Amino acid sequence: MTYCVAIKMDAGMVFASDSRTNAGVDNIARFEKMRVFNKDGDRVIVTLSAGNLSVTQNAQSLLELRARNEPQNLSIWNAKSLFEVAGLIGDAMREVRSRDDMYLRAQNIDASASFIVGGQIAGENPRLFLVYSEGNFIESSSDTPFVQIGEIKYGKPILDRIMRRDSTLADAVKCTLVSFDSTIRSNISVGAPIDLLIYDTDSLRIGTKRRLEENDAYLIAIRDGWESGLRDAFDRLPVSDWK
Repeated sequence: MTYCVAIKMDAGMVFASDSRTNAGVDNIARFEKMRVFNKDGDRVIVTLSAGNLSVTQNAQSLLELRARNEPQNLSIWNAKSLFEVAGLIGDAMREVRSRDDMYLRAQNIDASASFIVGGQIAGENPRLFLVYSEGNFIESSSDTPFVQIGEIKYGKPILDRIMRRDSTLADAVKCTLVSFDSTIRSNISVGAPIDLLIYDTDSLRIGTKRRLEENDAYLIAIRDGWESGLRDAFDRLPVSDWK
């Protein structure tokens, strides 16, 4: 399993993914689940993937292969909108699953997968989409400015309580890392390193891209500060006077 989250605010966007994949507690490996398609001044497109690793890798490789070999056709590099890009990813995932699903199921292997795709293409506002395993997709709204895939339940409460469209990028980074810390604490299938990307609205270039290892000083500060803050808040809660 994995955990990925992306947040879209007026100021920009924050993307993050863990790098752990496992087939049991004794078979754990690291794979980057964030891919960036960047052409300064024209587009910054970020994809995050969760689910069956072969399905997500093959779907993205299929997109890249066709973009190179069929430049006259619609591709991730010439699409005029993020809506078109989300459609391309959904179509690629359908194609891979239709090819491999029967064989995976025969071995009791789950072929489900999902993507987050977001960023900005020149001529339109930043956009953020969640692409489901079936290839259909939805776009984030102003009411819910974030999307998650993978092991989402542990990290969602902090996002629900804190994130708004007018939040700052700095607050979004903090909230994202708290969300990851809560998930990592409760689920062994999610773990560092965490790949993090920050995008400033209308910049059409990558702002910051970092990989946070488990011993990263800022990640440790977030973890320790959140834990001590929770304990303080818990201690201040009123005590019941029930008999």
